[in-house]
Amino acid sequence: MTVPVALPLGPVRDQVAESFRRILSGGRAQPEAATIWVRESGDPGLFGPESPAWRVQGELDTLVGGLRALLLQTLHPLAMAGVAQHSAFRQDPFGRLQRTGGFIAATVFGTTADADRAIAAVRRVHGRVNGVARDGRPYSANDPHLLTFVHVTEVDSFLVAHQALSGDRLTAAEADRYVADMAEVCRRLGGEDVPTDVAGLRRWLDDVRPELALTPEARSAVWFLLNPPLPLYARPAYGVFASAAVGLLPGWARRMLWLPSVPPVDRLAVRPATRTMLAVLGWAIGGSPHRDAARRRTS
Repeated sequence: MTVPVALPLGPVRDQVAESFRRILSGGRAQPEAATIWVRESGDPGLFGPESPAWRVQGELDTLVGGLRALLLQTLHPLAMAGVAQHSAFRQDPFGRLQRTGGFIAATVFGTTADADRAIAAVRRVHGRVNGVARDGRPYSANDPHLLTFVHVTEVDSFLVAHQALSGDRLTAAEADRYVADMAEVCRRLGGEDVPTDVAGLRRWLDDVRPELALTPEARSAVWFLLNPPLPLYARPAYGVFASAAVGLLPGWARRMLWLPSVPPVDRLAVRPATRTMLAVLGWAIGGSPHRDAARRRTS
């Protein structure tokens, strides 16, 4: 008779969690900026605990959504020029992801004061990001149209990833409310004509397509996003996440980026593997610390 042996899973979980944090931090100690929020008891912030924004942004599928958004953003020559000329993404590949995550945490889960402070900080940084693109056009990170482009790609990507990979899908009405909620952040940043429902989000993306192109900077960035300098043990997992992000791109974007995708393989193999890996990662690191802290603050 075989006696089952209980495996000590605690150390395994801790190792997975520590490896994940080390990869995102580039091996550096994590800054405390994300945890020193204002602590006004009861302030729900811009949205509150019952909002779809809390549900979507508190899930790990935003990792896939964030990568999808970055791939889409490479297609705008002016946005890509700003990244190429002002970002050290090759030396600090996950720095931008960290900063974006910190901004979203502050604006979605922080207090109103936290959100205002994060938005003001981003606008100050954007004020230094300007120049001339390869085609001779000037650009500015505070350009309302570019701000809205980045916002739309992020919100669309987070929503698409959540609906495809989460077990807590939004209803159509909740998805529209999510888009409307996140539009408030973009307006406060200085965006214009910000879509407030899913149909408007998709129309905005369709309307911007004539502005998009696969520039040399975009090709270089896409290659880097799909082949970042990761430890060997992390590459298989990242490859699954990257495949899921590519599979969730609109068909026109995949064609522009020359990224292959086989829909049956994506649905029958890549997405189930991604859900499994997200579940393992969720088991290792627990729930969203930002959402958990916000719930304690508002309870």
